[in-house]
Amino acid sequence: MRYGAEITAGALKLSESRVMAGLLLRGASAEEWRKAIYHDNLLLTRSPRTAKRLAVLIRGRLALVEAPLWQLIRDGSVKEATHACLAAAIKASPLVGDFLDLVVRDAYRTFKATLSLTLWTDYLADCRGRDPAMPLWNESTINRLRSSVFTILAEAGYIDHTKTRNLQVVHIVEPVLRYLEQHDERYVLRCLQVAP
Repeated sequence: MRYGAEITAGALKLSESRVMAGLLLRGASAEEWRKAIYHDNLLLTRSPRTAKRLAVLIRGRLALVEAPLWQLIRDGSVKEATHACLAAAIKASPLVGDFLDLVVRDAYRTFKATLSLTLWTDYLADCRGRDPAMPLWNESTINRLRSSVFTILAEAGYIDHTKTRNLQVVHIVEPVLRYLEQHDERYVLRCLQVAP
């Protein structure tokens, strides 16, 4: 199955990702993870359940990339860390990556000013054609997925806001591009570089 709904747990979550990248970089033990997430509440969540959901989402993303990207997330500028988080999110979720690669790229190519919400509905129908094993999500899951994806686009600068969704030009920072090139992450590079 290519497409999953894990991104309903959250968008890029920059500050939480910085915390998690720090734990990974110092090689925290399982006990240190539990203490940081549940006892110290380093993710600043309202409940242990939310902490677990976020920790699973972010750690799952970061596990797919390597220490140099964790370093950018923990220590980089907001822009560097955001683009590094986006790269990890794309690698973890083809639902995000393909939306950028297929829908957002086409919107730039055809000089659209905004991304309409109907593009999401059409995109999900196309996803089912590419992945017949894709789950049949209920309306609330579809809406949460859309909200997460558009929030990711806003956080990364592809759109100005989740309400207006005006397209903006994004130039991915050099350290993230260099990491992706050195690690032969062609799919992620293609998805990130959709703006003219």
